[in-house]
Amino acid sequence: MRLVARLAELGGRPGDSRDERLRAGTLILASVLIALLSVVWVSTYLAFGYPRSAAIPALYQLVTLIGLLALVRTRRFDVFRTSQLLTMLVLPALLQASLGGFVASSAMVLWALFVPLAALALLGVRQSLVWLVTFLGEVTVLAVVDPLLVQQAADLPRGIVIWFFVLNVLGVTVSAYVMLAYFVEQRARVHRALEVERERSERLLLNVLPEPIAARLKNGTGVIAERHDSVSVLFADLVGFTEHALLMAPEDLVALLDRIFTAFDHRAGVEGVEKIKTIGDAYMVAGGVPQARPGHVEAVARMALAMREDIAAVAADTGQTWLDVRIGIDTGPVVAGVIGRRKFIYDLWGDTVNTASRMQSHALAGQIHITARVAAVLGDEVFQR
Repeated sequence: MRLVARLAELGGRPGDSRDERLRAGTLILASVLIALLSVVWVSTYLAFGYPRSAAIPALYQLVTLIGLLALVRTRRFDVFRTSQLLTMLVLPALLQASLGGFVASSAMVLWALFVPLAALALLGVRQSLVWLVTFLGEVTVLAVVDPLLVQQAADLPRGIVIWFFVLNVLGVTVSAYVMLAYFVEQRARVHRALEVERERSERLLLNVLPEPIAARLKNGTGVIAERHDSVSVLFADLVGFTEHALLMAPEDLVALLDRIFTAFDHRAGVEGVEKIKTIGDAYMVAGGVPQARPGHVEAVARMALAMREDIAAVAADTGQTWLDVRIGIDTGPVVAGVIGRRKFIYDLWGDTVNTASRMQSHALAGQIHITARVAAVLGDEVFQR
């Protein structure tokens, strides 16, 4: 397998894609297999006194060797591919003609069938049609001149002719199968790797955007902007975090923020509200976007209460007793949409957003500051605990 891997890399260049390396590897492997198998014809035809016929498969071995050496030096796989396909197409026909037609050569032209199959795997349907038509034309010409070739047919034992016919059928079948099997297997590996990358990209996208918005963005729906009549917006800010951040090591600072915001993210998932963004040590969530839902005010309120519990737990566990949070909430209409092209973000705009931010900035440490609209929905006793 190590030898196979090395052969597959001969035609690869640093800038080549996985698919390009795969195509190069399949043809190189097939060429080497056929060159090794050609030893049987070279030795047999020499043994029976047909050096001219033996020279043709020997020529293929030489062309393949020179092509591989040139490929290693130049990395020009296109040149190697064309030379191999032409050689595989022409030499079997010449060998069949030198031996005296279809019967005496055991239908040696069957090996040329490998060419349109290889072209299909390497070049695609459209470009492989030229090679297919050429192969069919070659077979037709050989059929027309076969009565003339038979007059000078090689005098090979009948058993050799039959076994060579079997060898030609098996050889073409096995070589084509090995090439295509290698191609299919390697392509399947590439597709599996691409699927892993796609799933990873999907997860990253969903970390940035709500799932319905991500789906619309992938479908290319243009500008994504919507007006929502009833949305609850929550802003939270860590009290005194800026001053303490100056005294903390960067690793400790980031680890602390990650722990806090990970806890908040979990709470958002439990309550079914949407995390919008973080800005420094501030955290923003909203209920009722990107899809309308009943009870979003209550869900955001429960989120606020849970955030206070999370902060208290982190402070006790880490010894950062100064940790506290202040929260502001408002509910009302907003405009939501995606902005940016390279580093896009799903964001909210409107008076409801601005009011929630102001409520947070005017709240005291450990308090949840709500507007009259929020209080009207929740009732007077909701924040007593």
